[in-house]
Amino acid sequence: MTEYGPRPVDRRLPTEEARDLMTLVRELADREIRPTAAEEEDAGHFPRATFTLLSESGLLSLPYDEEFGGGGQPYEVYLQVLEELAAARLTIGLGVSVHTLACHALAGFGSKEQRTERLPDMLGGGLLGAYCLSEPSSGSDAASLTTRATRDGDTWTLEGTKAWTTHGGVADFYTVLARTGGSGAHGITAFLVPGDAEGLSAAAPERKMGMKGSPTAQLHFDAVRVPDSRRIGEEGQGFAIALSALDSGRLGIAACAVGVAQAALDEALAYTAERQQFGRPIADFQGLRFMLADMATQIEAGRALYLTAARLRDAGLPFSKEAAMAKLFCTDTAMRVTTDAVQLLGGYGYTLDFPAERYMREAKVLQIVEGTNQIQRMVIARHLAGPEKR
Repeated sequence: MTEYGPRPVDRRLPTEEARDLMTLVRELADREIRPTAAEEEDAGHFPRATFTLLSESGLLSLPYDEEFGGGGQPYEVYLQVLEELAAARLTIGLGVSVHTLACHALAGFGSKEQRTERLPDMLGGGLLGAYCLSEPSSGSDAASLTTRATRDGDTWTLEGTKAWTTHGGVADFYTVLARTGGSGAHGITAFLVPGDAEGLSAAAPERKMGMKGSPTAQLHFDAVRVPDSRRIGEEGQGFAIALSALDSGRLGIAACAVGVAQAALDEALAYTAERQQFGRPIADFQGLRFMLADMATQIEAGRALYLTAARLRDAGLPFSKEAAMAKLFCTDTAMRVTTDAVQLLGGYGYTLDFPAERYMREAKVLQIVEGTNQIQRMVIARHLAGPEKR
């Protein structure tokens, strides 16, 4: 495998502190993640020790307030860290994004007491989170979820099944959206459920074409009891909390997609410079050079798009449309670039001896998670033309 090639990231990082942070991340990725990524993914090994190391290094808390143990970094910086981690191993980059998503509800909508009591451990105490919104029959139509929470005094009882949960069965806490009222979006409430809660169990992990080291599983809630102190926000506010988290989460997926695409381009550049045909490197052939140029251009465009959305978020401005655009463009770019990387490596690209095929398999899921790219197009269109008229 090639090294993750030099890129001019410094011009995108706003402070010296951020540049030092990126140096730390690259050193950690080169030393602890990249060397064993292919072997561990092939074995389906979940890298819990790596997530513990990231927590100890302050990399699971970057975009949250320092008051509660966060890193106090803007999203503009946090996303570039995600890109770097995803380039080394998507299981790690996406895992950090999911953990950040799982902390969002409490950080943004919890009471001061809840945040003071729970956030420091969630952000820097070695804990790992997961996010439970989707269900077997409720994916893109998240407002139709049926997992129910019933109140009895100061205790809630959760019944139902969640699906497609990243870190399902290995997380220490779950942010769970459950129905507490009538049908539709207004009857949903958010809860913070401990990973060891009685009655909570995980099914066997899904058998996936990529990201085999990241467990994705159904979660079963069988009379899981949680105190009202673990309810996040007001009753019925859960769907608004979920949508708020997804806007930020989509930027995380966009950054991860750019990381995977950049890793595939680096691999293709190294291979085409070394591979000789007809007495010269194949990188000298114009057709292949043009493919490399297109790949690099798409990656730079995707990176610029997710950074633009992040800067809007950091400025406190609306960024939902731009987040959907970034997620759509960056993940489609990752699919194109990784496919082209396999093509540029020829027969070797189709073998397990080179990482290009793994990048291509991993890129596909990024077009699906955090809202499929068809949903992103719907979101963008609503911002441009308003809701559909039936």
